[in-house]
Amino acid sequence: MQVHPTIAGTRAASRTARARGARVGLVPTMGYLHRGHLELIRQARERAQWVAVSLFVNPTQFGPTEDLERYPRAFERDVALCEGEGVDVLFAPSPAEMYTPGAQTFVTVEELSKPLCGAARPGHFRGVATVVAKLFHIVEPDVAVFGEKDYQQLQVIRRMVRDLDMPVEVVGVPTVRDADGLALSSRNQYLSREERDRALCLSRALASARDLVAAGETDAERVLERVAVILSEGTAELDYAEIRDAETLAAVQRIERPVVLALAARIGATRLIDNTMLTPA
Repeated sequence: MQVHPTIAGTRAASRTARARGARVGLVPTMGYLHRGHLELIRQARERAQWVAVSLFVNPTQFGPTEDLERYPRAFERDVALCEGEGVDVLFAPSPAEMYTPGAQTFVTVEELSKPLCGAARPGHFRGVATVVAKLFHIVEPDVAVFGEKDYQQLQVIRRMVRDLDMPVEVVGVPTVRDADGLALSSRNQYLSREERDRALCLSRALASARDLVAAGETDAERVLERVAVILSEGTAELDYAEIRDAETLAAVQRIERPVVLALAARIGATRLIDNTMLTPA
């Protein structure tokens, strides 16, 4: 596996692979890899002969009071995990390599960036869309793989690719969970043992909502009331819990087709997100 800290080196490696006839895959990450990331790499390997993983804690998607400086990092461990998965190139740039001083150009996906995490984290999805667009220009992938746990992010990226005619197939991979249901996240390492137990209320709330809708409930407000009760039992501080159209993220009052239930809540000082699809009976 090659490890490249520069845009030029990564682009050259990708173009060399493409010249050999390889289909190029990309898995963008912020590092501190876990089993969820490894599943993304495996899915990329199924779809491409040459796979790049980016490892970059992107400063433009963090707000001024968020956890940029303390976001977990484990570079040597991440390198070993990528080697174990047969990754061809690990792109690990510095912020200075990715953003020239005084950069003025950003990518904004207008409507999809507004609700949910976009309302709670102003500017977050502008940072996400911009860095992903840059990664697409650097690696020039045929296919890029993302986790569905970050559901709004996935929809933003899909819309950006569609609107800007980027020749990239965007693949979403179902959320990987621990045996007890907790969605894997790099931020889980912030949780104490007691907080981790409390965090299970997120997956319990999603499961209860699925059961309620499968049993015939179509009123979104009633489903959200059930979710709020379960989250309160776990003493989670709710940021949002909303039922939205699966593609446009428009608000939904009646569940008459498959929709997404997305939520964000704080367990102690740690903000966690999760989601599930709700399919009416």
